[in-house]
Amino acid sequence: MTTASATPSSQSTPAFCEGILHFGAADQDFGRFGGQPAIRDGETGIREIDDAAVYQTQLTADALRYLTLQLCASKESGHPGGFASSADAYAALAMLGHTNIVTEVGHHAPGFYSAMFLDGSLEDMGIRTMTDLQARFRERDGLLGHLSGAIPGLLAPAGPLGQGQHFAMAGAYLNRDKLFPCTIGDGGLGEPYILSAIKHFHTSYPEVTNFLPVLVWNGFSQEHHSMVSLMDNAQMEAYWRAHDFERVILIDAKDFDDQGQDGAYVDSTCFGPEARRAFSRAVLEGMREAAESAMGGTLTVFIIKQLKGAGVHASGAKSHNLYPGDTAEKPSIAAALERGALSPEAWTLARSNMERAGGGPAGRTVVTEFERPLTDIGELPTQAFAVGDKAVPSSTLAQMVAALGQRDADFVVTNADGNEASAMKAINEALKIRHPTEDALYNQSPSGQVYEPLNEDACAGFAAGLALFGGRSLWLSYESFAINGWPIVQTVGQAMAELRRKTPAMVSMFTAGALEQGRNGWTHQRPEIENYIGGQMRNGNVYLLYPSDANLIQAAYGWAVGQSNKCISIIASKSALPVYTSMEQARQAIDAGAISLYESAQGSLGTIVFAVTGDMVLQPVFAAKERLESAGYRVRIVAIANPRRLYRPDDVAWSHSSEADGGFMGDDDFEALFEGDALIGVSGGGTVALEPVMLRSRAAARDLVGWQRGETTASPAEIMAFNGISPESLERRAKALMGQARPELESAA
Repeated sequence: MTTASATPSSQSTPAFCEGILHFGAADQDFGRFGGQPAIRDGETGIREIDDAAVYQTQLTADALRYLTLQLCASKESGHPGGFASSADAYAALAMLGHTNIVTEVGHHAPGFYSAMFLDGSLEDMGIRTMTDLQARFRERDGLLGHLSGAIPGLLAPAGPLGQGQHFAMAGAYLNRDKLFPCTIGDGGLGEPYILSAIKHFHTSYPEVTNFLPVLVWNGFSQEHHSMVSLMDNAQMEAYWRAHDFERVILIDAKDFDDQGQDGAYVDSTCFGPEARRAFSRAVLEGMREAAESAMGGTLTVFIIKQLKGAGVHASGAKSHNLYPGDTAEKPSIAAALERGALSPEAWTLARSNMERAGGGPAGRTVVTEFERPLTDIGELPTQAFAVGDKAVPSSTLAQMVAALGQRDADFVVTNADGNEASAMKAINEALKIRHPTEDALYNQSPSGQVYEPLNEDACAGFAAGLALFGGRSLWLSYESFAINGWPIVQTVGQAMAELRRKTPAMVSMFTAGALEQGRNGWTHQRPEIENYIGGQMRNGNVYLLYPSDANLIQAAYGWAVGQSNKCISIIASKSALPVYTSMEQARQAIDAGAISLYESAQGSLGTIVFAVTGDMVLQPVFAAKERLESAGYRVRIVAIANPRRLYRPDDVAWSHSSEADGGFMGDDDFEALFEGDALIGVSGGGTVALEPVMLRSRAAARDLVGWQRGETTASPAEIMAFNGISPESLERRAKALMGQARPELESAA
């Protein structure tokens, strides 16, 4: 695009270019094809693919490459190489007016930030110049190292590989009139669930094709060749066709190479002018064809095959990351910046096109910049069980979920291991499993609202994506399998804490906990997931709910459905269990954080408090209570329903969260519940959720009893006893604690 480095006059340099280190003179083609923006004022994309549109698409790609490299060099860190090989595809999408772009590749962050800078979106963050952009890159309250949906114009986070397609499919599901491209790296393509997730989605929702995977096939991963680098073009096409893609549009830079570059992967920026234009035209035409195909009802993929690092300081995996010492003055980086330098006029033209693409800066036009209107579902129906009754918590929840789905047609329930197996058949009966084979016996229907890929990542990903993009969803899983899908929920939960708009909470419910899975053995006994989630409660918008009975689970779900920008998980059983609370008490417990289920009328040997998370685990606790009362102790049993409420305000980063929730139990209420001579925290799973109680308790003696490890057993009582959670062991521990707390009474006894 340019012929040499130059220093332009301040009068000719656009204000946003302040901080750009190298400028060039306009090339010969600029006068021919750069007279006015190819995207006309008031339009969202180019009208036709003529010579001016091709030239300006190439110019935009070069501008993005330049910004990406200088940005990374400014902090001697960051990842320029992967995005550089995708810049032509990104520029083509923007010039065609498609700006609802997500990515699977967190390492493409500096390129996406460069795009948001070029179109003016980052001005909403006070980033107006290249100097500003560099100052805020990879800094707190700025542009974090991997993508966040909180950055203006960026729709979703990107960090762990293999997640972006979930956001693209969720966006397409909720917005059928827009295209959602998703860039995928061939390093990430080694994660097999990307294509398996898409295939299942397409089988379930064949009419939703308005998402477009854009494979950046550059031959390299982070530190080595990609696992698909030895495929030839025919093999790659067959790979996608095997996953239901009817249209595979592959543009291979090698086909346009006029420089005799070695290898299957080449750098288009090294081509001569005519070859570069031919390649840029092919990318632009191929992308238009792909977009029209996807929007027209055909599952389509666009593949750009080009060497990693095209147009920057190095090629292959060596272009992936910058390290200390990799400054803009380093010879290889300086040379690359000089080669890619644009004239001030070219920068003005590139900005004009990007500002107009998609109808305006992405920060003001993409779907996630607006709060999505939700269907009014009113108050969900509940069934008030009498204290002392027995009821199945998960089945009770199912009735509420079914009603919600019947009132909100966009609501989706995701599940991998079967709602019926978790005593929630009512959901399938009311909402139907989404399946191409209609079968009343199995509650299957092509229009069902229950999405059942046998893959927890796909379940969690679609549910999380829907919540982030403004829709209602619910992920149901076995507690033991939830770990396979939790990472994307964690990613989305953090993103929700940063959003500038309201979106429904990401809600999940995990059943068939370890205590119910004795016969299945340790493969189905993995309640350590509760510690994983519980450890995130300090984030500020993560909630782990432990309803102790069928009334409390209804209060928990009713509360969760009404929340925004939170990540809420409910742990409950699928067995018939005693009801301890009234509906009024249940709602109070969720709001306050805990509630007393029982307190002895008398006892002369001091007070023992059991602080309990869970439902089935209350059975040995109540049995231990009988033994302790017979021995002369007072006992109080407290159900911890919403442990996030029990932290002290300074323990939790709640004030940094969008839709901040500063509700915490006060000291007086806490002492009324947990004050005693001895305190024993009891959990049928992980004990992290008991941390806030242990932090605040002033009991003279304290102890924790929780899950240790799995084993094959015949009953819940046996697996609890194996883990030291039996009436006898709880009685023994309680008496030992009281001996420490009040030795004078123990000796008297």
